[in-house]
Amino acid sequence: MEDVQDERSAKAKELNDWLSVTSSRNAKWWYSAFHNITAMVGAGVLGLPYAMSQLGWGPGVTIVTLSWIITLYTLWQLVEMHEKVPGKRFDRYHELGQHAFGEKLGLWIVVPQQLMVEVGVNIVYMITGGKSLKKFHDTVCPVKCYEIKTTYFIMMFAGVQFVISHLPSYNSVAGISLTAAIMSICYSTIAWVASLHKGVQPGIQYTPRASTGTGTVFQFLSALGDVAFAFAGHNVVLEIQATIPSEPGKPSKKAMWKGVVVAYIVVALCYFPVSFICYWVFGNTVDDNILQSLEKPAWLIAAANMFVVVHVIGSYQVFAQPVFDMVEAFMVMKMNFKPTKTLRFIVRNIYVALTLFVGVTFPFFGGLLSFFGGFAFAPTSYYLPCIIWLIICKPKRFSLSWCINWICIILGVLVMVLAPIGALRQIVLQAKDFQYYS
Repeated sequence: MEDVQDERSAKAKELNDWLSVTSSRNAKWWYSAFHNITAMVGAGVLGLPYAMSQLGWGPGVTIVTLSWIITLYTLWQLVEMHEKVPGKRFDRYHELGQHAFGEKLGLWIVVPQQLMVEVGVNIVYMITGGKSLKKFHDTVCPVKCYEIKTTYFIMMFAGVQFVISHLPSYNSVAGISLTAAIMSICYSTIAWVASLHKGVQPGIQYTPRASTGTGTVFQFLSALGDVAFAFAGHNVVLEIQATIPSEPGKPSKKAMWKGVVVAYIVVALCYFPVSFICYWVFGNTVDDNILQSLEKPAWLIAAANMFVVVHVIGSYQVFAQPVFDMVEAFMVMKMNFKPTKTLRFIVRNIYVALTLFVGVTFPFFGGLLSFFGGFAFAPTSYYLPCIIWLIICKPKRFSLSWCINWICIILGVLVMVLAPIGALRQIVLQAKDFQYYS
């Protein structure tokens, strides 16, 4: 019996040494900082002024600020629970879910939601990367150049991902992630500084975008999803923490939390100015991607769009690596494939091709942001950590911790139920006049 267990643990160790998330555990606290910045400050920040235009000043400021506070709290919970059981590390979100809900139920609760988020983000980033490349091309070359379809730009972006997806582990994409984090700060700053320089436009209004009461309600619901999408880092936080070493007396949570605090300060410095200043300048005429609203100075807007491209190249990888980890583990453990470079090559190429196909077929940036934000991100970022905390840590009923967790759960469930309703209507309206593969 002991021999069988030893053989199993040896196989598990061999697999973990090969898989993307656990193959390298020598990350420093600043790895955590820039991985979290790259995961969090993504395409979502560009959609926040648009969300503000659907929510209005009062609800908009409240919802963005509340989301920042709630998600910082739930992120802290995940970091704390990573090594809640002495001598064991929950290296992946689903492993923590299995500990809380049971082996099978935990998988069924966490894995579909986590995959929806990570695959959803990668699809949106395919679209964002392609559209930003097109915007760069059109800004630099407005008259002299040929008209190139958005589809081709999305394919160019995918070409880069086909290459860098073969980097073996989380730590091997650290340099790309650091560059992406710097880019995200740059383009966020350009967005609000360029808007501030432009000044409030004549005749700008802050009334609801929609002309009917029904439209206003649906747009409000859709905006909840946009905001939820902007706070997406929770889906990869345990996987990021898994790359940090842990020793007795020096648990990984100390280094991880230091990185998270730095990341969330940067998130605040990016999100709040972009949300509030860009809405103040453009009012209800703002585009669903703020960089589309800014035309001058041309060189600066071109640079900002190229920064977005570089950022989403890195951010795609931060969300794709856990998917590779999950799929490759499934292929080895359940389908009895050998952990080889060939398996990795095939799995990763198929995944990039799949996100490319969906991104090219449905390039509805605003509607997709909101739908994925509400349906998938709200559970994993807003309330699933709270439910797991209540099960594992068992705070006393009606204590402060118990009350805060239940408030987060109720707010998170409301976002999950309401946001996709508004988003689906938005996608249907955008799809009416849409020509496929244009």
